Amino acid sequence: MKPFNRLTLVYLAALALASCTPGRVPVATETAPSPTAEIRSSPEVQTSAPAATESLPVATPTRARPPEPLSRYSLSATLDYDAHQATVQETISYVNHTGEELSELVLVVEPNRYLGGFILDSLTGKDEIALAGYTLEGVQLRVPLPAGLPPGQSVDLILAYRLLLPNQNAPYGWTERQVNLGDWYPYIPPYRPGEGWLVRDDGPQGEHLAYDPADFQVEMRLARPQDASGRSLVVAASALPQTEGEGYRYRLGAARNFALSISPLYQVQQAAAGPVTVTGYAFPGHPSADQPALQEAAKALQVFGDLFGPYPHDSLSVVEADFLDGMEYDGLIFLSHAFYDFYTGDARNNLTIIAAHEVAHQWWYGLVGNDQALEPWLDEALCTYSELLFYEAVYPDLAGWWRENRIDFHNPQGWVDATIYDYPDFYPYRNAVYLRGALFLVELRTRMGDEAFKAFLRDYLNRFAYRQATTADFFAVLSEHTSEDLSGLVSAYFANQ
Repeated sequence: MKPFNRLTLVYLAALALASCTPGRVPVATETAPSPTAEIRSSPEVQTSAPAATESLPVATPTRARPPEPLSRYSLSATLDYDAHQATVQETISYVNHTGEELSELVLVVEPNRYLGGFILDSLTGKDEIALAGYTLEGVQLRVPLPAGLPPGQSVDLILAYRLLLPNQNAPYGWTERQVNLGDWYPYIPPYRPGEGWLVRDDGPQGEHLAYDPADFQVEMRLARPQDASGRSLVVAASALPQTEGEGYRYRLGAARNFALSISPLYQVQQAAAGPVTVTGYAFPGHPSADQPALQEAAKALQVFGDLFGPYPHDSLSVVEADFLDGMEYDGLIFLSHAFYDFYTGDARNNLTIIAAHEVAHQWWYGLVGNDQALEPWLDEALCTYSELLFYEAVYPDLAGWWRENRIDFHNPQGWVDATIYDYPDFYPYRNAVYLRGALFLVELRTRMGDEAFKAFLRDYLNRFAYRQATTADFFAVLSEHTSEDLSGLVSAYFANQ
């Protein structure tokens, strides 16, 4: 997710003046075209390096592979858009790659945070074998495995449940303009040998969920193809649909999660970033921003693909969000309506900054996972710093502007390795983890030099792709790429290193 920068303060003030409900925009009345009414274009990406630095080396595609076979999530959902509810059949084929025999499985059920929001109708095993003794408390669904699950073996869980979506401006829930399905299904979190399941409490700031990579097969059916006003519903997802008609069917391999967003208002456009199809879903009312949002995301895919390594999927959805700020999912990013509403017409704006940031999460979160609650800097600081790499490659004359607007204006303080529980207020958390984290990486690059620094980033990604990285892993790989004494630098930014 992308906490606000200097420009967002201006946006929030303007929103308060424009609407009696801060952060909301009056509902548009235009009808979005169907998904087939698309405009295709190709982003013109400037990939030259800034004159003051060495040229950027091209990343090698060699990287760690996900464990085989991966666990698989098969989801079949029917959504009643106007009633804000869904019925879901889900089969989880879980493969034990933990190295330990498991006596139970833990599933994270985020929709159960909301009163009456999750109704579990049944939970069975393969061939409808009843599973006894499971419990659902808070967001944890515990399923005993009396026979145990040895390493390398698999087990199937079959769930039937109903979702009643909350009315909220968020990645999960509904508003007058869209339904968002982020973290909408029960899933099995990573397991750390000797520690247990990586399940964290929600915090006042940031994200708290962690995911293992898995294969997804998803079918989304709409109870009715139009909303109550007769407008055709458009579905955005973490993958492109293989079929539409009676239902949208998707496949997404080796991904952390699968998200969807549905609206009758989406204006749909497409662009190409090399072999990747980038699809933009925007509300009407700001046509001058729709193409830039799409194009900046496509440019970022190309820049980060060159710097870090190939993007792992064949599509990316860029969805305008009816909430403030951005949010990342594998194969799908949300960008706040505020970024579109107040687009300035050039690259000195939050639409460009946050598009680059959320696209960077496809590498730092999507490929390289981490404990987002206890070590949020591992994805957020790297994505904030990646914004600078994007500007250097595409808008080199604005790299200094980015530094002044994004970092220096806030005079950030705090420890980079803070957790999401350390700060009750938003801005101190943002300043410490995102902004000071980016400053640490700026100084680290200066100490190491361009070539060594970028080789380190590629090596770190290649080693921990499809895995969960830790701060210790980060510094272990770093030590192999520099002989510099970094102790003073590290102690200035990190409390526990």
